[in-house]
Amino acid sequence: MTINATQGRLIVRTLAITIGVLLLVAPFLFPAVRSLEVAARICVFIALVASYDLLIGYTGIVSFAHTLFFGLGAYGCAIGLKQMGPSWDSVLVGGAIGVLVAILLAFLIGLLSLRVKAIFFAMVTLAVASVAMVLANQFSGYTGGEDGLTYRVPELFKTATKVMTDESGRVIKVLGVKLNGKLAAYYFVFSVCLLLFLLMLRLTISPLGRVLFSIRENELRAEAIGYRVVAYRTFVFSFAAAIAAIVGVVYAIWLKYTGPETSLSLTIMIDILLMVVIGGMGTLWGAVLGATVLVLAQYYLRDVMSAGVSLTADLPILPIILNPDHWLLWLGLVFILLVYSFPAGLAGTLIYRQEGD
Repeated sequence: MTINATQGRLIVRTLAITIGVLLLVAPFLFPAVRSLEVAARICVFIALVASYDLLIGYTGIVSFAHTLFFGLGAYGCAIGLKQMGPSWDSVLVGGAIGVLVAILLAFLIGLLSLRVKAIFFAMVTLAVASVAMVLANQFSGYTGGEDGLTYRVPELFKTATKVMTDESGRVIKVLGVKLNGKLAAYYFVFSVCLLLFLLMLRLTISPLGRVLFSIRENELRAEAIGYRVVAYRTFVFSFAAAIAAIVGVVYAIWLKYTGPETSLSLTIMIDILLMVVIGGMGTLWGAVLGATVLVLAQYYLRDVMSAGVSLTADLPILPIILNPDHWLLWLGLVFILLVYSFPAGLAGTLIYRQEGD
């Protein structure tokens, strides 16, 4: 059965909205601590991947510095909470400084480097991100070095906090779930990431979004009809950096820990790239699908393989093949199959593949 672009767009949006609804009620459907961690990570990466899709998918900018901006927001918030104590002032001051530094750095990188060819710009951003990783390890007095920073968060987000209590002072439960600080922290993460995603979605359907798309399709033509390409590219680079930094602030509050491996590592950058490719570049809705698929695979593929080993214990070879220690191999195979079946990503293939393609 062949679907047209309109049907494909409807399917993608229905899937994305369904995922959003599931994330909204996740604490009540999946109350386990691990499940809540997975749901929060999906929320964070949806916003982070969407901001990166603005660069690579809508404007054609290949950058390896996106985790740098994510890390600046996280470290800004973490240092603020560590130095000033667990208050909202610490979050606002530290987070604002992190976001402003990210915007300034992105503006400088964009202004100086976006005039060069794509591959050279990508190398510049990779170099800057590598330097930031080294600096985070070297300035251990502020960043905690390789060990990172552990800190306390505002009272509202502490697990022991009773958000709502009954007449006897006991925390109220809804569907067996306590209305405590952990739940408040999750809905803080969900709400901020949702607002950021809607903001980016609004940008893509605005006249500015169409200009960015035209720059990606034909930069010379966009320049010829009067658009200042470098100015637009610098703006979107700075805008995406600001979004990534805000997401970093949110993630720092959720984790109560910030370190090089959780906010600056190349592994996170690779995850973002994989999510964009799986979801589909230039769709934004694809960020929802890509982030959900990859995060679920990272957390639950080993569990599925362990169950497979138990079910095939009496069969030859299969228990060895399904050994959970080989989960990365199977993750790679799943990624290859997805790329082969959906060459433009899940959302991209459904939206853009026309009848007869």
